[in-house]
Amino acid sequence: MAMEWITAMDKRPCDRNLRDVELISCRLRRVEPLCRLPSSALQQLAMCGFYEDLEKGVTLFRAGEQGRFWYAVLGGSLEVRYHATDTDGKSPVTLCNLGVGATFGESILHDLPRDSTVVTKTTCELLRVEQQDFRLIWEKNKELMNDIINSCKLKNGFGPSVSATNTSPTKRPLSPDHPNPALPITESPSPAMNRMGWALRTLLVADNSSCLKDRKVSGKLIRKCAPGTEFVDWLVNLSPIVHTRAQAAGMWQALLEEGILSHVNKEQPFKDKCFLYRFRVDEDGTAGTPSTEDINAANEQIRESLSALFQRGPDATLRMILRKPSHERTTEELELVFEELLHIAALSHLSTSIKRELSSIIVFESHAQAGTILFSQGDEGRSWYIILKGSVDVVIHGKGTVATLKSGDDFGKLALINDAPRAATIVLKENNCHLLRVDKEHFNRILRDVEANTLRLQEHGKDVLVLERVAKQRGQHSAFKYTVMSGTPAKMLEHLLETRLGNQVGGVDPFLDDFLLTHIVFMPVVQLVDELANYFHCDVSDGAQTPEEREYIMNFKKRVIQFMQKWVMAVRHAAFDEPSVCDFIEDLAAEVEADPELHEETSIIHNILTQMSRYQDDRNQNTGQKWKLPPNGQPICLFSGNMTPSKTVIRPDDDIIFRVYCADHTYCTLRFPLHTTAEIIKACAADKLQLNRGPEDLCLVEIKSNGERSVFKDNDVSIPTGLSLNGRLFVSTKDHLDALTPLPEQEGATEAPEVDVEIFSTKELAYYITIFDWDLFWAVHEYELLYHTFGRHHFGKPGYRVVSLYKLIKGMLQFNRKRTFYKVFILS
Repeated sequence: MAMEWITAMDKRPCDRNLRDVELISCRLRRVEPLCRLPSSALQQLAMCGFYEDLEKGVTLFRAGEQGRFWYAVLGGSLEVRYHATDTDGKSPVTLCNLGVGATFGESILHDLPRDSTVVTKTTCELLRVEQQDFRLIWEKNKELMNDIINSCKLKNGFGPSVSATNTSPTKRPLSPDHPNPALPITESPSPAMNRMGWALRTLLVADNSSCLKDRKVSGKLIRKCAPGTEFVDWLVNLSPIVHTRAQAAGMWQALLEEGILSHVNKEQPFKDKCFLYRFRVDEDGTAGTPSTEDINAANEQIRESLSALFQRGPDATLRMILRKPSHERTTEELELVFEELLHIAALSHLSTSIKRELSSIIVFESHAQAGTILFSQGDEGRSWYIILKGSVDVVIHGKGTVATLKSGDDFGKLALINDAPRAATIVLKENNCHLLRVDKEHFNRILRDVEANTLRLQEHGKDVLVLERVAKQRGQHSAFKYTVMSGTPAKMLEHLLETRLGNQVGGVDPFLDDFLLTHIVFMPVVQLVDELANYFHCDVSDGAQTPEEREYIMNFKKRVIQFMQKWVMAVRHAAFDEPSVCDFIEDLAAEVEADPELHEETSIIHNILTQMSRYQDDRNQNTGQKWKLPPNGQPICLFSGNMTPSKTVIRPDDDIIFRVYCADHTYCTLRFPLHTTAEIIKACAADKLQLNRGPEDLCLVEIKSNGERSVFKDNDVSIPTGLSLNGRLFVSTKDHLDALTPLPEQEGATEAPEVDVEIFSTKELAYYITIFDWDLFWAVHEYELLYHTFGRHHFGKPGYRVVSLYKLIKGMLQFNRKRTFYKVFILS
């Protein structure tokens, strides 16, 4: 199986089939820099690349020669040599060594001669691509290929030098450092492992024929060390429970990862090879020769120690494999990792092929100390994590610990999917936490498009935010892979501020508009303003702030200001009708003016202040307006009858004059502010019409021309403006509702100007009806549509509850669909 890709590579490119291309692509994907390329680019390399297996000392090209090929190192190492013109025949200077993953020969892109000589230092495996093919791959993947080549140059000392005086911040690498499998995973060994190591060393030192000896390596004396092969031989011969050399190697690796055993140069994990290893106590020089009592004690506990070590060996071997770079994992090791991934719950929803891809890139990392911060809220999302052992706390700024994640849980996915900053800080709760990690570049390549359709965020064991994948629609582009389906009001606002606002966010975002237009259903204005104020003033604390914390706080302040701008644009004057909003805007303006770090937001807040001032001036100019509801079905108009060309807004505190009828069609005329409740109107009308009944026995009813009755609730407001066309307002006792009948004028034609309709064509009629309908539609504010759809009695009730935005928007769409159907019916 391991040689299949070489067989495929040995074929001429024109003779390779899809199976060959897939085999070669899988091999290239295990090479660290090349795995960053998309599958299409790897398949192109697999289609046109040639395999070269070269012996030591082969010169690939010399300085000054015209280049024809580009190379990637799949195995072995090479030397880059430079022949200076003034060396007088002396040997060339070795500039650097190229190892697995290095690329070279990109000068063929510009038809430049080679500037150095490249010679194989060991037996090498290379991928060779001809100039014409490489140019095509480069053009399609220019940015990624350029990053790979530049990173190779920097690694080997050929990158641009960095001036010591350059203080500009450098961008953090996309992926964290790869763990070193030669180093221990704990700060100090556990007592049990210490006893096991002590027993094994005691018996090794006591054995006169033991492999543990002083050895001289490169002129340096290393005390009490032995090759890995001899360690394995000794352990296999010591106990019958150790059946294979692989089992013995795993047992020694278990000691190495605890820090009891180590490679003499700290460069290798335990291998059944001729690498030298020694015990830590011999490295420190703190161990002496064991006494007879020590040897007897070691013999007594060796059986128990070997049994426990035998159980730890497979897990230690797996952790060692997961800490190795992708290109160093063998086929057998990849199969071992794959079998382990099959039992991880966080990966259960993924296909077998995806798990096989993960087996080559997933990484093990360990953290020894509780309290270690894995990443902070506001950081760039760089990895996805799965907890193997231990637990972590999820901490949100201003809320504290909102959840504790344990073995089997995963975290960090949301920031990678949405390309958003971290939404919380992750703090290790226990010592010696073990995690699996998938870095961002691999996540984007393998997992981003196959993740679950629904994501759930929890705090204190309850769902606080539910996200659902956005379905791709032809002709539409969204920068967000997931949209909010439901959540608690505070969490939805927090998610919106962190992921939907900021300079890095662009594109169409329906969730932002939905929240701004519907928040009054689940989050009253006062509560919303309080939450925004808390976010804006989150820097009010006693402790000193780090530069990262200060940057995070300033970004949140800017997003609050952007939110206010978009809120005012969405709901217009309705925002300025709330005193709490006006006060908050003035507070924001004062703080923005006083803070030089917010000078870019000055123009935004000034624009909001200007709109608010104009609205307040207009409202003051038109204060105290009086309206009337004509008795014969005509539209509501100003009482003075002085209609100006501009449209005049009806305000809640404006007075309106209207009639209220009783069962015998007698009426009284009332004058009330528009925001007067139905309960007050019916009580006053009953008093004037001398209906001697208590308020609890009375109803305020609309009677339509077809005899239909609509009873108003006691807390309904804007009663006169809410009547249907040609409707009349009645007050009656509850037991006499059936006796109410329409007025005679309701059953006749409504008074209108004398116009001969027959002089208009059907198109002209449709045009004017449509214009009138659109005027009515734009006269209805979005909040009024919500009140009409869901009922005003559902509003103004803040609380901790999950709100379904999906159901909310669906209800609005159904209501709006009826209006659209009505317009289409009229036009047809």
